[in-house]
Amino acid sequence: MDIFIKGLGNISPLPASENENQIISNISNNSYLKCIEPDYKQFINPAMARRMSRILKMGVSAAKMCLADAKVEVPDAIVTATGLGCIEDTEKFIINIIQNDEKLLPPTSFIQSTHNTIGAQIALDLKCHNYNITYVNRGSSFEAGLLDSMMLLNEKEAQNVLFGSVDEITPNYLKIINRLGLYRNNRLMFPHQNKHIPILPGEGSAFFLLTSENSSENYAQIVAATTFFNPENQDETESQISDFLQKSKIKKSELDLIILGINGDGLLNEGYHRLMESYFRDMNFCAFKHCCGEYFTAVSFAVWMAARILKTGVVPEEIRLNAFGNVSPRKILIYNHYHNLEHSLILLSK
Repeated sequence: MDIFIKGLGNISPLPASENENQIISNISNNSYLKCIEPDYKQFINPAMARRMSRILKMGVSAAKMCLADAKVEVPDAIVTATGLGCIEDTEKFIINIIQNDEKLLPPTSFIQSTHNTIGAQIALDLKCHNYNITYVNRGSSFEAGLLDSMMLLNEKEAQNVLFGSVDEITPNYLKIINRLGLYRNNRLMFPHQNKHIPILPGEGSAFFLLTSENSSENYAQIVAATTFFNPENQDETESQISDFLQKSKIKKSELDLIILGINGDGLLNEGYHRLMESYFRDMNFCAFKHCCGEYFTAVSFAVWMAARILKTGVVPEEIRLNAFGNVSPRKILIYNHYHNLEHSLILLSK
């Protein structure tokens, strides 16, 4: 069964642009990329918002943006994905345990600290009693949720699925990843633009209304998606890509654009560069992590970006890794990996 993206909702570190075909990379003076948050009163009752953590407000608002865009009130299923869940609430509860000597602990942070709180809050807000599940699987959390959403539609368990991911960054988490030496001096080179752009830790919330109904209002078609874990070498990676394209009945030459999860880390990005220089030689490449940062579910931003490109037919100059002329992509392949462990391939079509 064909699966389409009917609606989009996105909250990210991406600055707004008056031109919907333009993407402005967010070059921050901080050590991470923080989401540019909307006026939540547009989406959430202010009385409720006061009791909600930041990640909850981001998730509920992005989901409502998506539903409004798709003109759907209540979906047949809600699928969410997250790498860290409500990490800020988890930190608050742990800090309260320490500071209060395990006595008189306020329960709110504990109640809102579970990973499925976001999906549950969306369902409560929409009064949706349908299928609801959350996937937490490190760097492949988004892909696991996407595959489940696609199965729901293929098996006709649902006609439309609200699917999305949310991850946030906190000062304490930032301290930990800095101590581990992650994302230090990661800079991505854009040769044709003659500039280096830093790749920083980030966060974001992106939601998609997936449907089996074909319509001219849809953004894109999701042709296929897959994951693979910790390939032994570059040959295995290329073999996985070849098998994926063959099963999708797509020739390599039919790909108009390839979006890579390249993040400026020399060791982690070696595989991306080898693909660009050999397997995908002389093709059109784009990057996305200079816009949203690196985090567990960052590939959701790439899917959002690809859907917009397929809808508008315009590839923003700001994301191009190499110089290529005007092209209106019909088929886009997204290849991403998280620390060279969880790898994923997502194929979208106009």
